[in-house]
Amino acid sequence: QVQLVESGGGLVQPGGSLRLSCAASGIIFSIYHMGWYRQAPGKQRELVARITTGRNTNYADSVKGRFTISRDNSKNTVFLQTNSLKPEDTAVYYCNADHMTRTQSYWGQGTQVTVSS
Repeated sequence: QVQLVESGGGLVQPGGSLRLSCAASGIIFSIYHMGWYRQAPGKQRELVARITTGRNTNYADSVKGRFTISRDNSKNTVFLQTNSLKPEDTAVYYCNADHMTRTQSYWGQGTQVTVSS
């Protein structure tokens, strides 16, 4: 059974930081591209950051320079370091595992990030 379990969300003031984690089980983690997506109320889910099996990364323009995605294949975990958070970063953040052949894709249940004073 495949499981992606996100953690690290919460309430933070503008300018603050959070480190999100996504622990994967039931998959061969190293052959999955990993991504973080987010969905704010009334909006579509959007890509925040992605890291490939070869550790190439890409980011949404809105988070470049503030967020950093990384992965630890020995722990089957992907991280999202979020700095200089803004109220518009408020959303549910989802972890995605995308097989390198694009034949399988899995989602976590999401973790809420709220940026507010």
